[in-house]
Amino acid sequence: MYAVIATGGKQYRVTEGARIRVEKMKGEPGQQVEFGDVLFVGDDDGSQDKLPPAAKVKVVGTILDQTKGDKIVVFKFKKRKMYRRKQGHRQLLTSVQIDQVAAAKAPARKKKAASKPADEEAKAPAEEAGEE
Repeated sequence: MYAVIATGGKQYRVTEGARIRVEKMKGEPGQQVEFGDVLFVGDDDGSQDKLPPAAKVKVVGTILDQTKGDKIVVFKFKKRKMYRRKQGHRQLLTSVQIDQVAAAKAPARKKKAASKPADEEAKAPAEEAGEE
């Protein structure tokens, strides 16, 4: 089973055991993280029947490390105006290993106590007043 998750403004296709590099997330190496925004769930053979809806799938991973990405150069230039600006950037990244892609457990529902409906209580005093 695989899932498509969204984090850091990007989408990732993940399976159990996959390692991905996402934009920086809060947490220390070894800490468990849960991805709440699951967009799609699929099966490796392409079948869609008997799969839970994406809203009920839980994706859990472990943070491996916090690193920086490769350096990129941002260069702005306007010809014949002597305008040049050079700037570098290194994106902060988090390496995550996906541990589990599974259906989440449904929350337990609370049972309401059996009580009289509100209409029956309202009718009872009105009937007594009309009989007198």
